[in-house]
Amino acid sequence: MGMFQQREGGFMIYPRSRWLKRMTKFPILLWRLGLGPILGQIFMLLTTTGRKSGLPRRTVIEYHVVNGRVYAPCAFGPKADWYRNIVADPHVTVQTARGMERMIATRVTDDQELLAVYEALHRSDPFILDSYLRSLDIRPDPDDIVAKKDRIYWLRFDPTDEPTPPPQEVDLAWLWPLALLVVIGMCWASRGKRPK
Repeated sequence: MGMFQQREGGFMIYPRSRWLKRMTKFPILLWRLGLGPILGQIFMLLTTTGRKSGLPRRTVIEYHVVNGRVYAPCAFGPKADWYRNIVADPHVTVQTARGMERMIATRVTDDQELLAVYEALHRSDPFILDSYLRSLDIRPDPDDIVAKKDRIYWLRFDPTDEPTPPPQEVDLAWLWPLALLVVIGMCWASRGKRPK
């Protein structure tokens, strides 16, 4: 019997083209502009260490807090570069609305923990979770989830004092005053062009 192949459909399409991969990096730009406290309510900025380059690699992913612990789904499992980076080095830096935290990422494999995360995610967004499970040929049923748990890639992030990659700095916040000056200049210039 061959290895299970995840189906792609709807929003569950792995970004293969260079353009789509660049689009998935757009939220990092928003973080660099200083919008992390807003985005960080739902998304985390995850910094891993590149498995080949050894350089910091960043992605923005959805996260959930379940029983006081941070969890994140990896929709494409072993296809995702950030997951492969975690397999090579589980030391990561997480940035959310709570701030920056040094963490160790671990794939959830325990049946009880897996079901607890499933219940929490199902309460918050059953449509997306059920679509994800269907792409894995899993019924949204605890027995089927446990029976096919090897297909599910959910990660838990636990705090650590060990070194992790550097966090993303807010290095583009200076663009906000510049944008404001441009808008004010445009308004002032358009005022002068009004007929008298």
